[in-house]
Amino acid sequence: MSDDDVQRPDPMTLPVVAQRGLYYEELQEGVRYVHAPGKTVEDAENGIFSMLTMNPAALHLDAVAGAEGEYGRRLVNSMLTLSTLVGLAVGHITLGTTVANLGFGRITFPAPVFGGDTLFASTVVLSKRESRSRPEVGVVVLEHTARNQDGVVVAVAERSAMMRRAPADA
Repeated sequence: MSDDDVQRPDPMTLPVVAQRGLYYEELQEGVRYVHAPGKTVEDAENGIFSMLTMNPAALHLDAVAGAEGEYGRRLVNSMLTLSTLVGLAVGHITLGTTVANLGFGRITFPAPVFGGDTLFASTVVLSKRESRSRPEVGVVVLEHTARNQDGVVVAVAERSAMMRRAPADA
């Protein structure tokens, strides 16, 4: 029997499993969610991000100034680091299940990020509670952590988000 003889189902008739984040009920306190893949931050991305966000600081844009600075090279804009950190968690935790970001609490950058560094992210659920005014959602406090390719923590951000509850048929 050859591959040509195999009866294949019509893909449009198959059950669908769509990629999504986790619903409120699926998020567990005391669990570390490790996200993949990582993201290598390129110098060009840092320059573009800095200019798009109106941050003309020489330490992000000027290789000569960076070389003469404290770290001997340009630094990645910390807001790009923060955005990348949160973005790395989206596909795993919040894709299609977040109603809204409610705010950020503590944000720290304990070590610098440089062009060419690869960031890896994980998330811990610090707390969760049902919404008092909207029964279809819950409020979750997440702590996102970014480490570079050497395992050094480069960013930690606490974020509050309004998360969808699982549909009744889920």
